[in-house]
Amino acid sequence: MFTAEAKYHLGQVLRHRKHTFRGVVFDVDAMFSNTEEWYQNIPEASRPARDQPFYHLLAQNEESFYVAYVSEQNLLPDDTGEPVDHPDLCDLFGDFEGGRYPLQFSLN
Repeated sequence: MFTAEAKYHLGQVLRHRKHTFRGVVFDVDAMFSNTEEWYQNIPEASRPARDQPFYHLLAQNEESFYVAYVSEQNLLPDDTGEPVDHPDLCDLFGDFEGGRYPLQFSLN
């Protein structure tokens, strides 16, 4: 049985290591759990290993807001201290404080 421990947590603000976007973690998969088509669309030289945590982020860049699915190896903690402005944040999280967003609902 495979077990992975996530390095980052729900409500944490992260940035992508290579691309210019930031986001808030709202879900974590212990290992790759997206479609094969999605995985194959990543250039082979950049394709991350499947056996690591993958994070669902409410993400933003300078042009738009979206949901991103990113491998742990491609994420870093965001050290700007700035909030993320994604419009869906208020559905899941409370107000930004102490560099993170507290959950606003109970997990089962």
